[in-house]
Amino acid sequence: MKKLFVSLFLALSFLRSSADEGMWLPLLLGEQVYNDMVKRGLKLSKEQLYSMNKASIKDAIIIFGGFCTGEIVSNEGLIFTNHHCGYDAIASASTVLNNYLKDGFYAKSKSEEIPSAGLYAEFLLKIEDVTAEVEAQAGTLTGTDRINKVNEAIAAINKKYSDESKHIIARVSSLFKGNQFLVFVYQRYSDIRLAGAPSESVGKFGGDTDNWEWPRHTGDFSIFRVYMSKDGQPANYSPENVPLKPKYFLPVSIKGFKDGDYAMIYGYPGSTNRYETSYGVKQKVDTDNPTLVKLRDMRLKFMFEEMKKDPAVKLQLASSYASIANYWKFYDGESKQLVRYKIFDQKKATENSFQQWANGKPEFESLFKDWEKAYAQWQPYSKHRVYINEGIMGSPLLAYAASLQSLENAMVKSGNSSDINKALAGASEARAGFLKNFNKISDQNIIGQVLQMYYNDVDKNQHPIGFFENIKATTGDLREDGTFKKFAAALVSGTMILDEAKWKAFTEHPDAVTLQKDPAFATASAFLKNWTGKYVTQFQQFSSKNAELGRLYLKGIMQKDPVKAKKMYPDATFTMRVSFGNVKSYQPRDAVKYDYVTTMSGILEKYVPGDYEFDLPQNVLEVARKKDFGQYMDPIKKDLVVGFITTNDITGGNSGSPVLDANGNLIGLCFDGNYEAIGHKIAFDKDLNRTICLDVRYLLWCIDKVGGASNLIKELKLVK
Repeated sequence: MKKLFVSLFLALSFLRSSADEGMWLPLLLGEQVYNDMVKRGLKLSKEQLYSMNKASIKDAIIIFGGFCTGEIVSNEGLIFTNHHCGYDAIASASTVLNNYLKDGFYAKSKSEEIPSAGLYAEFLLKIEDVTAEVEAQAGTLTGTDRINKVNEAIAAINKKYSDESKHIIARVSSLFKGNQFLVFVYQRYSDIRLAGAPSESVGKFGGDTDNWEWPRHTGDFSIFRVYMSKDGQPANYSPENVPLKPKYFLPVSIKGFKDGDYAMIYGYPGSTNRYETSYGVKQKVDTDNPTLVKLRDMRLKFMFEEMKKDPAVKLQLASSYASIANYWKFYDGESKQLVRYKIFDQKKATENSFQQWANGKPEFESLFKDWEKAYAQWQPYSKHRVYINEGIMGSPLLAYAASLQSLENAMVKSGNSSDINKALAGASEARAGFLKNFNKISDQNIIGQVLQMYYNDVDKNQHPIGFFENIKATTGDLREDGTFKKFAAALVSGTMILDEAKWKAFTEHPDAVTLQKDPAFATASAFLKNWTGKYVTQFQQFSSKNAELGRLYLKGIMQKDPVKAKKMYPDATFTMRVSFGNVKSYQPRDAVKYDYVTTMSGILEKYVPGDYEFDLPQNVLEVARKKDFGQYMDPIKKDLVVGFITTNDITGGNSGSPVLDANGNLIGLCFDGNYEAIGHKIAFDKDLNRTICLDVRYLLWCIDKVGGASNLIKELKLVK
């Protein structure tokens, strides 16, 4: 074990901090990074932050549902995370009669907690360096051959470290673009129950208008509990299960803080690409982001039109709408910030410096010529790929229809009745889930619009052969909006997917011809088969080349300047990281300065009765107007603090992450970044970057004063 730790230390000793930038592996902070944390105000030892042998903060940090972070805050397995992380579970538990999404929900006892099918919590058990194992398999291979060998090695390592009988799951993560590999071993608990959530008007207060913006007044939290079997093991849901007894849980501070105080964030940041090239930046700004934003904007418009009309539709589409909207604004802002701060020019300057060093070094000297060629070959097809993913597959009906290709394959290629029945059963089960959240009017509009946009925007040489010619011959002029609307209406009304009688008849007597003639399946297949048959190889070749060149680039950077290499940190890979900084106000532009906190007074100023984004429930208004803040009132502001900002480095996946003070006490939950630094996935801005956080005192006030769930408050270890 000692040898392993020495090996790990040497392998990662070049990770160092620069300002507040960096998402560090807590296992190996290194002395310099740890000392920087102490200088900022940290009062904890390394072992208190992360220990393999003793309970530490890392044991309270969980992967929530596979897409967010959560934290354990009581010795009975209580979880805090963001409202938008629990959104789907809250919506799924809701009905029009018991609309927990609209009205909020707080369990007054454990017996009232609601099972959340499909949710899980993963606890990190250990991390080990497996670079040597992977490299032994990869050897001197390059390109696709290397990728295949690396994937084989990773699969074998994952299998070796996993134990299904104990719910232990291993996942190897590639760091520094394939120059290093660590295996992360988790234990998964699958009995997760909803214990509390504010009303949507609190949890999403400010809506799309305030998304990615500061000042912010959003009560972005939800509360769950993880259960285990009576013998202390992970288990699927059972009424006999009992609350988890965690190794460690976070104390919750209601003492408050001031501008400049230390702040630390633990969590699972999803992905960054801080070592992206100028070619990648240009591709994003010129093609990928604008196309994605345009397609998502269209989808959101048609969904919102129907959601406004009917509370049942709003509930039906709420989770999908929220997911689409979040990154619609992100990618729009990312492009603007990359241009504004001249990130392309900065990357180009770095690359020119690298090229001067690389000249005369065979392994690296042609790297950027090869990269330029790879992007030039891929660029003509890049918009098409976005249209497939965000356009054609952006229609729920077409996405489901596309999934029936596996059924088609079973009928055409296999012909085996067992294979066909298995595929048919899977298709019927998936159809039931699809129909539950399907809105006919909005999707019909989306289909018509996306087909028209595809026709006008994608190179006509890349169109599926005969598809649009057939529309012209049977439906009308392709220059007319009405033609595509009429085609979409006929598709929706004619598909057996939406017709119970036709679907029943098909499942009783399945045949490939009936499926292939179905208008929804035929449309989805035309685009997917055209893409996969002619163009997906272009993307695979580009991805392979891009990955190989990225690995060499990072390898070269480390060789070029070993001193600067010591200040590098790995991109986010949805593995446990810690970042540190301070609670801090900022000045985004001339004559404008933002305070470090927002308060209940600000919520009441923004409140607009009946507004879709800025309404509030009466019970919140009544208690807030009385200023009944109790022990949660801030001693400095003499108000209830709602949100605050820090200088920490985070990204998607950190949603729900705990914000900790110098002593490791929970002071808030991070849930967003600020618009001025929205290009953070590619370029961190040390001056303007801010993480937007929910103050835990507002969360507790909502539970206690609004929800009346003092039982949940009593579970917590409050630091006063």
